[in-house]
Amino acid sequence: MKHVRHFTPSLFLSLVHVCLVQANYAPYFFDNGARSTNGNMALLSLSEDTPVGTHVYTLNGTDPEGDPVTYDLTYEAGSRRYFSVDRNLGNVTLIEELDREKEDEIEVIVSISDGLSTVSEKVRILVMDANDESPEFINTPYIVEVPENTPSSSSIFKIEAIDKDTGSGGSITYFLQNIHTNKFTIDRHSGVLRIKPGVTLDYEKSRTHFVVVVAKDGGGKLRGDNKVFSATTTVTINVEDVQDTPPMFIGTPYYGYVYEDTLAGSEVLTVVALDGDRGKPNSIHYCIVNGSEGSFEISNTTGAISVIKSPNQLKKEVYELKVKASEVSQEGDISEHTFAMVTIRVVDLNNHPPTFYGENGPQNRFELTMYEHPPEGEILRGLKITVNDSDQGANAKFNLRLVGPGGIFRVVPQTVLNEAQVTIIVENSAAIDYESFKVLTFKLLAIEVNTPEKFSSTADVVIRLLDTNDNVPKFSSDYYIARIPENSPGGSNVVAVTATDPDSGLWGEIKYSIYGTGADLFLIHPSTGIIYTQPWAVLDAEVNSKYNFYVKAEDTDGKYSLAEVFITVLDVNDHSPEFNENIQEKTMIIGSPVKIEAIDQDAEEPNNIVDYSIMQADPANVFDIDQSTGEIKLKSYIRSLDIIHNITNNKDCIWSLVVQAKDRGSPSFSTTAVLKIDITEETLHKGPMATFLMQTKDNPMKALGVLAGVMGIMVLITIMISTAMFWRNKRSNRVMPVRRIIKKRQMPPSRTIRMEWLKFKRPSNAAEKFVVEEDVKSLHNENSNNNVQVLPVPPAAPLPPPPPALAPRGDAPGWRVPTVSGSLTPKHVIKPPKKKGHSSTHNALVSELKMRFEKRNAAFGEPHI
Repeated sequence: MKHVRHFTPSLFLSLVHVCLVQANYAPYFFDNGARSTNGNMALLSLSEDTPVGTHVYTLNGTDPEGDPVTYDLTYEAGSRRYFSVDRNLGNVTLIEELDREKEDEIEVIVSISDGLSTVSEKVRILVMDANDESPEFINTPYIVEVPENTPSSSSIFKIEAIDKDTGSGGSITYFLQNIHTNKFTIDRHSGVLRIKPGVTLDYEKSRTHFVVVVAKDGGGKLRGDNKVFSATTTVTINVEDVQDTPPMFIGTPYYGYVYEDTLAGSEVLTVVALDGDRGKPNSIHYCIVNGSEGSFEISNTTGAISVIKSPNQLKKEVYELKVKASEVSQEGDISEHTFAMVTIRVVDLNNHPPTFYGENGPQNRFELTMYEHPPEGEILRGLKITVNDSDQGANAKFNLRLVGPGGIFRVVPQTVLNEAQVTIIVENSAAIDYESFKVLTFKLLAIEVNTPEKFSSTADVVIRLLDTNDNVPKFSSDYYIARIPENSPGGSNVVAVTATDPDSGLWGEIKYSIYGTGADLFLIHPSTGIIYTQPWAVLDAEVNSKYNFYVKAEDTDGKYSLAEVFITVLDVNDHSPEFNENIQEKTMIIGSPVKIEAIDQDAEEPNNIVDYSIMQADPANVFDIDQSTGEIKLKSYIRSLDIIHNITNNKDCIWSLVVQAKDRGSPSFSTTAVLKIDITEETLHKGPMATFLMQTKDNPMKALGVLAGVMGIMVLITIMISTAMFWRNKRSNRVMPVRRIIKKRQMPPSRTIRMEWLKFKRPSNAAEKFVVEEDVKSLHNENSNNNVQVLPVPPAAPLPPPPPALAPRGDAPGWRVPTVSGSLTPKHVIKPPKKKGHSSTHNALVSELKMRFEKRNAAFGEPHI
């Protein structure tokens, strides 16, 4: 009993376990239909262009007991693995690229397991087509043989291409490139190649044609885009020749020649004909149809034409032969033929060269003597030349030409047939020059034109020239320049002129002469051309340093030419500097220099350049002199008369100097003079009048003339003002207010004379001119009339006093005005000397004019501003 109770629980458990195992249900897949994206992958289809790594499906199932399930994919042995699955989620991923053309169905075993039970199913996945293939031509290359007589529109070849795709992507259409330029068409669906309607092939024109064929699929989707693929191939079409073209002659036209020494039976020429069908040519048969007249024969196989008579038996000069060329087929039948004309000319043998003849028979040298420079176009009549060629026809045709200096003569005729008279004509008269050529030599050449031998002959033509006076004497220069010193004695040679005349004999001898206004002092040797001075001629550069005249060169016939001669007389230092006076007196104001001047009459530098120096002075340290200008001034430390008084006891301050003027010539000349200088201090007030008086101290007539001119101008102005006022008042009877306001001048003090209206332009010039600065202006009354009181006409200005007589120079010094060299300063004002009468006259005139202006202003009632 113990033992039975012991096994009872175990047996119970076993029974429970068996019951539990028998109650466990297997998992299963959901079946969601053909287009479902989850389930058991039944009826799944994928496009072959699906990218690798794409989630393509989701396995989905369940377990009846609700236990978790797992998924798996397995393949048969040897099969490629295209998919992978997530065991827990069931996500199926593409891991291998699909290719429908290689495998259009994929078998996969899908399984689902709950851990105890596993359910497996075999499913087929369809691979759908994508347009990923291009058309491919098969049985290439395409080479087609087509006879040239194939009718138009005939089919000559079928082109085939395949596309592994299905549907529209696998459908193919055909077309040709350059459809308008080739002779063929293609059926777009079948690929049959045909000759275009109305077009024929011609082996003789084109033996090969190349046609480019394009095969294009119908297009389809590839990775979401619509793609169209195409392929090309070239079809070589060889045209086969057929017998459809007649023979043709080559090398036409045909010309042959029979010469006088040709032997009977000799070959004259050969004609050649070829079958027009070059692919399979037939042999050619030749024959002469007509024109031979029994004188010529032809080889039937070679086409060689021979003469069967001797040339002297031939009756015609030209024979026209009609030759026939026919094709001979392989069977021996004569079919196609053609004709050609052959011209055979019987010609003379070229065995004679051209020959020159003179009056006495054959001659190869002709001579003539003539004067130079004959007229252009003149015929050389002294030459009698004939040329002849004894041959006939083309062998007697030759050209003539002159060989030698070109462009001088020309020969006529230039082309000769058989015989001609030769004429030589002058073409360039200037080139026929005795001075250039004494003898002209030419070769007269005759050479055949169209003969192979080019026979020729020559003759010498020698023309001897005689001189004429055709040249003018010509100087070696258009002008001659000469120099001669002024101290040259009479008869001295100056220059030699040279002229040449290339003429011969007396015509080349030259005679010289001179003429012109400058030729009086000169002579010329008539034969040597040496120009020399007259025996009595004395040249002086200071009087005239330039001479020019013409020289003439003349031959015995009076032909001449001119040249100009320029002669310069060279200055010689033959003058000494000269002062105006040997003893001069100058007045020097302290601080201003005095100037001495010496003139050298020589014509050129350095002979007329003068240098100044002080030779003697006592004391010697008072004065300095400018070497170039001759200005003498006091030493810089002497600024007053007191210093001079300390130097010397001479109270008059008059100094005597010995000055020298020396030129720079070689040898040098010099002159001395005594200069007396009166030294004073400037005491007058500075001004223009003082300066003017100082300048005119040594020339009182100058001052009187200037003052007289000023007075005359003032009188003229007064008359013009009075006349203008008179006529203005006379025009109108009404008294109108004066519009113009005239400012009244302030009267100068009675003791002072206003001199600023005198101003001179160039104080240093001897002819001083004065300008009136303050003009007396006339008053203009625009509305004046006759009722206005008319002022009396002012009296005429008094005549200037006569110039005072110059007192003879004596011991007692007269009244002097210091003379200052250089520019005058207009600020200095000096009182005029009381001895002069013209100052009082001038003052009276000015006062009278101002009084009249004041009365005039008072009469019109003008306000003073």
